Amino acid sequence: MTDTANNKRGLGAFLLRTLADPVLLYTVLLMMSIMYHYRSSLALAYGIATYLAGWAVFRIFDFVYKHHIIGFFACVVLYIAGFRTAFECMEIGLRDYPISWSLWFFTPQDSVRYNKWYTLAIFILFLFFMLSVVYYFTRVRYRIFMNFLIFIIPFTIYGKEYEKMPIGYIIALAVGYVLMMVMFRQLHESEKEVFVNKGEAWKSVAVFTVLFALFSTLFPKPVVQEDRTVLEALINAEALTDRLNQMLDVFRDTSTGEQFRTRQSNVIHYTVKADEPMRLKTATFSTYDFDKDSWSASDIDTYYRTYPDPSFSIDFNREVADAVLFTAARDSDFAKKYGLEEYAGRKLSYPDTKEAVITSWLNYGGETVPVPQGASSLKETNFRNQLALSRAAAVFTVDQRYYMNDSFTFEYIPSGVLSDAENKALVQVLADVGDYSGMLSDAYAILDDTWRPDEETAHYRDVLNVNDAFYDDYTELLLDYGNDKKIYDLAQKITEGCETEYDKAKEIEWYFVTNGYVYDLEYQKAQGENVDDFLFRTKTGVCVEYATAMTMLARAAGIPARYCEGYLMQQEIEDEKGYYSVSANDGHAFPELYIKGYGWMTFEPTMANLMNLGQKTKEKTSTTELLSKAGLVMLVIALIALLLLVIMPYLTHKLFLLVNRRREPDKAVAAVMHRLCRLYGIPATNTAGEASELIAAASGADISAARELFSKSAYGGIPMTEADRDKAMADYLAAYEALRESKKKKRKLKKAPQGGN
Repeated sequence: MTDTANNKRGLGAFLLRTLADPVLLYTVLLMMSIMYHYRSSLALAYGIATYLAGWAVFRIFDFVYKHHIIGFFACVVLYIAGFRTAFECMEIGLRDYPISWSLWFFTPQDSVRYNKWYTLAIFILFLFFMLSVVYYFTRVRYRIFMNFLIFIIPFTIYGKEYEKMPIGYIIALAVGYVLMMVMFRQLHESEKEVFVNKGEAWKSVAVFTVLFALFSTLFPKPVVQEDRTVLEALINAEALTDRLNQMLDVFRDTSTGEQFRTRQSNVIHYTVKADEPMRLKTATFSTYDFDKDSWSASDIDTYYRTYPDPSFSIDFNREVADAVLFTAARDSDFAKKYGLEEYAGRKLSYPDTKEAVITSWLNYGGETVPVPQGASSLKETNFRNQLALSRAAAVFTVDQRYYMNDSFTFEYIPSGVLSDAENKALVQVLADVGDYSGMLSDAYAILDDTWRPDEETAHYRDVLNVNDAFYDDYTELLLDYGNDKKIYDLAQKITEGCETEYDKAKEIEWYFVTNGYVYDLEYQKAQGENVDDFLFRTKTGVCVEYATAMTMLARAAGIPARYCEGYLMQQEIEDEKGYYSVSANDGHAFPELYIKGYGWMTFEPTMANLMNLGQKTKEKTSTTELLSKAGLVMLVIALIALLLLVIMPYLTHKLFLLVNRRREPDKAVAAVMHRLCRLYGIPATNTAGEASELIAAASGADISAARELFSKSAYGGIPMTEADRDKAMADYLAAYEALRESKKKKRKLKKAPQGGN
């Protein structure tokens, strides 16, 4: 062979060895499993980047290993460049972002908005760390304990936020870890690397894979309700989460809803004693930014009134009709002015008032109190510090936080008031009044001038006060849909033919159920996606997209609406009827609409999720169950792979016979020699004569005819005939059978009992 050919073969062998490096591939797997946590949709892209960058960095590490002094300085330059790039990403990411990289890193990812630059910084830092430690503890100084610590790093990243790592990554990491142990286990005490035969390593990994699949598939899995008390006592992870979320509360004048895109934690935040599931409100936002796809608070959301007493009425919900018609009964001129004579003194029919007792389980306290939908009053509480009520009917503490075991008892009216036809018609009478704002203002003035200190008059005056005082603000701020023509046209289409505002609201609410919208916790929004994209293009999202879309459509239909955040209370505690648990996993966004003549009412456009309870059950499937299913797939794949390994030599032999008999004689003779060298494991650097001697020594086969024909063809330039091809094929068949017999004899010798004296 020529030097050029040798160089080409050497370069090819180098690329094959380095590009298929199991250490590099294992590092890629580690990085993909970590980056999946930060951005699942880009895990493959980060894997490719790790592979390319890792190959280059490993070549530098190889250089360092051989040239310690020069290599040390090269390594220092490499690390400085890497850390500098990471810090640059952090600085870029901080622009127009409310929190620092360190706070973003330590905060559960479900509680913060995605930041591509911060994520890139994470990737760079983890990349250099993983490349360094995996390379060192495999190729330089193998340490099984350190490799195990590296192996569990991805699991700790998921575990600190109570998130499940995808089963595929768990299995792949387990197999990869065993592969590292098998392939790089040192056989001597010296620091020199001595590796196990790689062929045996692959066999060991194959056996492990089959056994792992069998175990995870066939063995019964106990159903365990995990108790994390000891773990939390050791690392206090939930306390850290509480503290970090408190720090983030400073920035809660805006929201992008990122916290609702994936599951966060099943650790209980509150328990609620109630007769039914319901929505709990903690915050409201009035202004939507189409460019940033975010909500921000206005005076409607932040203006509040404090209450020294531990109980107070929440007059923003319901009873507008009752108050106006009560006033009409008291003042005939008012009734005549607004055409309410025949309705004066009438009231809506309400279900019986119910109670919801909300008890805090927050170790580090809270500031916003979850308010049940339709709440009419805070009846009592054991929290003895000052509380406030915002214009948006949110309740929160003023100076002191509430803590574990602090409870709040609310009275609320169950939903369904306007499902009653008579109630809906009575409310619509007021909604049809031309000067609705003037009617509220006049009614309040009349009751405010009435010197009757009875409880009913005072209550209705308060109801009219809050509705009159803020209604103009509602119409100014809460009807803004960005003048988006597509949203306006869709709203008109949805509500066409509706007779009442309540009917319009219900049509919009059901629109998302009947028009192919998909609730998907795994969906990652692209940069720049907003409510328009959700409504008209992707139709995929979580509660924040649904709530935002219904808010915009309601506004376009002429109904004041705002975006709310809180919880969807629906998980009843086992064996505790009437008691519900509320965790971060129950975080929810929903819209509130102001129905003229009634007041504020919550709606649930995310019914695509609520109607598919099986999906929630599926999400809570235990890891062992998922491993069982994944193990079944692994078992099938492993058995197929083993079957192929067993029959592949026979198949390739038959395929060679079929193909080679149809080749031109010159090519067929050359193919015989190359095939025999591969079967016997003879390097291509050996001559035909040397190969013939090695084959004879290994199995006793005589391939002298094939050797001579190959030499004549390859070096003498003598054309081969079909008869020559048949001679070469005959030698091949004889050598193939001789090799099989040789292997059988060796296996018998291994199985035979060893004699002794």
